[in-house]
Amino acid sequence: MKYVGRTGLKWGAALGLGLISAAAFAAGQPQPAPVAAPQAVPAPTATATPPAAVPVASPTASATDSAVPVIAPQLPLDEPVMTWTVADAEQLLAVIRGLDAEGLFPADYEPKALAAEIAAGPGPALDVQASKAFAWVVEDMRDGRTRMDARVQWFVVDPDVEANPTHEVMARALASRDIAGEIARLAPTHADYAALKAMLARTPVANKAGRALIRANMDRWRWLQRDLGKYYLLTNVPEFQLRLTVDNEVIRSYRTVVGKPGKTATPQLAEIVENVVFNPTWTVPQSIVVGEGLGPALLANPARAARENYKVTKTKDGTIYVVQQPGDGNSLGRMKIDMPNEHAIYLHDTPAKALFNTAVRAYSHGCIRTERAVELGMTMAILAAGKTPQEVTDIFLSKQYTKVPMTTRFPVYLTYFTMATDINGKMGTFRDIYGRDAPVLASLAAPRKPWDGKRKTTEQVIKLDNPL
Repeated sequence: MKYVGRTGLKWGAALGLGLISAAAFAAGQPQPAPVAAPQAVPAPTATATPPAAVPVASPTASATDSAVPVIAPQLPLDEPVMTWTVADAEQLLAVIRGLDAEGLFPADYEPKALAAEIAAGPGPALDVQASKAFAWVVEDMRDGRTRMDARVQWFVVDPDVEANPTHEVMARALASRDIAGEIARLAPTHADYAALKAMLARTPVANKAGRALIRANMDRWRWLQRDLGKYYLLTNVPEFQLRLTVDNEVIRSYRTVVGKPGKTATPQLAEIVENVVFNPTWTVPQSIVVGEGLGPALLANPARAARENYKVTKTKDGTIYVVQQPGDGNSLGRMKIDMPNEHAIYLHDTPAKALFNTAVRAYSHGCIRTERAVELGMTMAILAAGKTPQEVTDIFLSKQYTKVPMTTRFPVYLTYFTMATDINGKMGTFRDIYGRDAPVLASLAAPRKPWDGKRKTTEQVIKLDNPL
């Protein structure tokens, strides 16, 4: 990945971001300006290293043609038995013995048993052992070794198992006689995976804690889709940063405010942006309308409702609805990224911009408050909705609620990495603000568990619809 940095000169010129900045300034919004990134602690025994380049993502597709597939929460095991030659099994054994470089553990895949069957020659016993070992390697390289019960608040459903079912990978490998190549092609394409792999190679075996943390974060990349797409947003929650990425180039980065630890911690999601909403309204959740008494208070004080820009209605059954109207004081600010999900999580602007200047930015009820959100929304509308800089400027300056549908697939990944490259491309560690490392480290330290077909955590979904 090439890190363009906060200025993003090439893409800034192409997108007309000078006009966008002028529009934001005209509306009283802070203009984009270089700010210091959260300090990253150097990773164990390694110097800061920029990530390596990765292949360009696949061509874009329309939002209609690229709808998220309906994926079953569990899949049956896919561990076929196929016919293996001794030469193919020897190549598999060599791959297994080298899996430490991928952050995996060779002993998990029974290399001694495979070596014994190779020595005994071809036959049903070799077919069973080699097929089993190959399937286990594919499962862990493609989907991650950490099982779902150790992935706290991990609601991402990785579609790679549909794109590369184990039986198809095995059939291709045996047909091409390229066992190593087929397995290598399952690895994540993101530059951070390669950077972590290089760091693992440089970290002494004696540094067990350092190597364990690297392995854990390499595995987290395998939990995600192998190819993240042409356009995407990625936020690393512990880093408090969001990246806007095009063709694997970070063209803009934005500070974020994420959920407070506890019930309002931000879950890990992979969603698709449906709309960018300029000048949004905010429908106040009933937990505030009723639970905090806001509805009755505003009904009793119309002047306050007008001053705080709330529209209050009471239905015949006594239900009170409170909707904050568009404006600079709206709790969602002047832009919201609509990415429908069962958690009611989204990215949005905020009037409380001073919080972006704090070092540890975990203050929200789960949603992602985003620095320079208007600039981000305008850029997305240009990239993925075919709008011109003048059109998005006019939409924003109208101060009217306007929904701009995305016509190009635009994923959002809410990730959790405690070792990663920062926004300047330097590898570092980040504070484990939600305590999500421990179960991953414990899972990797324990014997490998068979894959159970689970696609995402079975934890309770907590609807986090309060941006305050």
